[in-house]
Order: sequence, then structure tokens, then C-alpha cells
Amino acid sequence: MITLRRTVRLAIDPTNACGPFPDIRTDANGFGGRPSIDAWGAYFEIELACRGEADPQTGYLINIKDIDEAVRRTALPILRSAAAERRHPVAVLPHLLRAAEAAVPRPVLSLALRITPTHAIHAETHMPGRAILTQRFEFAAAHRLHSPTLSDEENRLVFGKCNNPAGHGHNYVIEPRVEIGVRDDGGSMSLRELEAIVSRSLIEPFDHKHLNVDTAEFRDGSGLNPTVENIARVFYRLLAPEIARAGSDARLASIKVWETDRTSAEYGEPA
Repeated sequence: MITLRRTVRLAIDPTNACGPFPDIRTDANGFGGRPSIDAWGAYFEIELACRGEADPQTGYLINIKDIDEAVRRTALPILRSAAAERRHPVAVLPHLLRAAEAAVPRPVLSLALRITPTHAIHAETHMPGRAILTQRFEFAAAHRLHSPTLSDEENRLVFGKCNNPAGHGHNYVIEPRVEIGVRDDGGSMSLRELEAIVSRSLIEPFDHKHLNVDTAEFRDGSGLNPTVENIARVFYRLLAPEIARAGSDARLASIKVWETDRTSAEYGEPA
């Protein structure tokens, strides 16, 4: 079974949301998005995931040009109308998913609406009435990889330069995936609520800290090595109860932690 994901870039002019519809066939920059942004506007990315078996003759699951055409044809009117009516993006998400399912000639697995480079909302066909809220955050911290159950020589062999006694630093990126209920006025947890909870629970306690020295979770002697895998697990278990205590119909599905742009770990627990 193949899962194909395609990102479609598009834009609307909120000041002319009810005006003439642009002829996207005249826009040549598919990489930058169609319609072209030729004035102040709102830029979006829609990522559509389709699943099925590839055609034995063409090798395609579906021609990506067909995805582009279907998404632009169905999504643009919905987004323009939502902008004119000032509807919340979470409330619009199910309409985008249903329109894509009707227009794309292959089973649709999910649709993600990326509103900023770091923030998106996701709808999955097996989760009606629910959505996934994601936002990326950054913090800087130092750590040393060292296991007390290994000798000094073994630690050096296993962890190499990461075993430097003075430690070393990373600009970590974290992305919680929060399952929320979809309502007419938005989601059961807002982005601002999520940002406040993450800032209080994770950023303030860990930003600009030496994890082995300044944090109870990874302090030397705790027995927990601050690998990216362990950081993801600890962060999930710190954040999940805070999300649940917010008093909303929201649940932390998982959290992903990037140690570098090439190395990440994701941790989640079943509902």
C-alpha cells in the first residue's frame, strides 16, 4: 500500500474575498503558489495524503497535477468564503477534507492546512469531528551523554564527542501534536492556549539550561541519559497532564523533538 503526500501552495486576497475569482491558469509559478500573490494576501499550504496501489502501467498512485487541480478548485472557494466570514480555520478543516475526498479519485487519508511555517491543523478521515493541532517551538540547552552503568572508557566509545565532560549544546525544536475537538467557533484548544502551556511546562524549565546540571529529570545521578529519545519521552509525560488539565476536549497525541535537522525522536502513548 502506497501513501502519497502532495503539498499545494495557494493564496487568497482577504480584501477581495467576494470579488472576481482569479484565473489560476495564467499563473506560471507553481512552486511559489497559485493564484500568485500580487498584493497583500493570505498564503496557505495544503498537504493531501492519498493511499492505494500504484497503477502498473504508469507507476502513479495518482498524477500530482490532478491533486493540484482538485485541491485548488475545491479549497480556494472555501478559504475565500471563510476569510470573508471570518470563520475559524479549525471549523473550516472538515469542509476542506470532504471537498478533497469528493474531488480526488483516490482514497484520501488526511489533509493538513499549514497556516504558518510552524503551525498547522490536520484532519484525518478516520477521526471525524476531531483534528490535530501542531506548532513548533525552539529552545537551546546543553547536555552530556553519559551512562553511569558504563565505564568511562565505554562511555567514550559509545558516545564519542557527546561524552565531553563539559557538555555540548543544541538548538532543539519540539512539535506537540494535540488532538482536539472541532467546533463551529474553532477547536477545543486554541493555539494561544497551547503556546502558553508549552511555554510554562517545557520552554521555561529547559531553555538555556544544562540538562545534566539544572534539571531534575536529567540531573547526573538520576539515571536518565538526556538523549533525544529520552527527552521526547520526558517531555510527553510532562506536557500530557497539562494539556488534560486545561479543561478542554484535548489530548496530547505525541511530541516530536529534533536535536538537529537530521535527527529527531517522536514519543506518544495510546489514548
